Amino acid sequence: MKYLEDSKDLEIETRLSRLGRAPAEHSGMVNMPVYRGSTVVSETLEEYEARRQSDPTANYGRFGSPLSRALELAVCELEGGYRSLLFPSGLSACTHSLLGLLRAGDHVLISDGVYTPLRTFADEVLSRLQITVQYFSPTQPAELAAKITQKTRAIYLESPSSLTFEVQNVPALAAISHRSAALVVMDNTWATALYFKPFAHGVDISIQAATKYIVGHSDALLGIATANESAWPALRSSAHDFGEIAGPDDIYLALRGLRTLAVRMKRHWDNGLKLAQSLQSHPAVDDILHPACPSDPGHELWKRDFSGASGLFGVALKPMSQPQLSTFFNRLRLFGIGWSWGGFESLVMHVDPLKRAEPSRALTGPLIRVHAGLEDASDLIADMYQALDAAWETRSTRVHPDNDDAFIAERFKRA
Repeated sequence: MKYLEDSKDLEIETRLSRLGRAPAEHSGMVNMPVYRGSTVVSETLEEYEARRQSDPTANYGRFGSPLSRALELAVCELEGGYRSLLFPSGLSACTHSLLGLLRAGDHVLISDGVYTPLRTFADEVLSRLQITVQYFSPTQPAELAAKITQKTRAIYLESPSSLTFEVQNVPALAAISHRSAALVVMDNTWATALYFKPFAHGVDISIQAATKYIVGHSDALLGIATANESAWPALRSSAHDFGEIAGPDDIYLALRGLRTLAVRMKRHWDNGLKLAQSLQSHPAVDDILHPACPSDPGHELWKRDFSGASGLFGVALKPMSQPQLSTFFNRLRLFGIGWSWGGFESLVMHVDPLKRAEPSRALTGPLIRVHAGLEDASDLIADMYQALDAAWETRSTRVHPDNDDAFIAERFKRA
């Protein structure tokens, strides 16, 4: 099988099965071998100089290996960028993308709904470096335009927003940014390169936490940033100057995950949408935060710019007490309680979006973030219903103990 340098004429499922593979260069092995090493030796000075001239980063392990370059090339082609770089985590890809673009005295505008650790980095680290940080509403392009100054060097987007899932008008925001010569950085983890093409919508640096859907099995940490040609020098220098490098085993797991990404994403999308729509009718649910639901305020933008959805969405519950909330979580059978998402397993978390300057959704009760995994959708729906039923019915005088297996089994079947 020949390695495909350019597979853009093929369907995405075919490309994912072939990108980043070169069996003829590795004794016919289907998968790229794991390269572990720091030192790269040359037999002669001429060989060393030739290697350095063809690729200045090829003489030391900190600058990558055939394994890391295979993943970088594959993701870069999928996203439609110029070059990609790997980082040891998704957050590292986010922070170093900004560090590469910003200097003391610069100004950065960040969408108010971004990933909370990125917000913490901006408030605590960028501010310490004398970089002015401001936030703007994810749904108000006019607010972005009003806040841009001559010192604005970067705009940071995330669509949909973390926790509250507002869809941003990325082309409009990018056009406003580029009129002021500010570069656009976007977190594209929710949709991945399969369902949103960042560079076709005006983004200059696209970030994916490969920890999530690319790896897909909750067993590796990895970040990937892809830049267009104009933003590439800043991204590359930031990663190299800070000594950022991803581990070879995590890279291998990400390449493995690429092979099934399209198949898994379709299942996550289907399960997530079925679960979200089914929950809309439960009496304990106040609102569903999922752009692919026709009732969502961002649905039209999602239909225009995205070709699919992931399994991550929000559930705004009606007001309930802490014991009720505990009952809900404790009754769940198929949903683990844990951070991260994107793996094969379903997860649920109680989250707090109140760090935002201007909450765009009026929440009267707890906000739950749900990740629909690869299980059967009917089982996920049944499990969520029996847990919500149990929590909601604790408002009455009848309280069902956590060890009432007969009650749980009955609810599970009924839903």
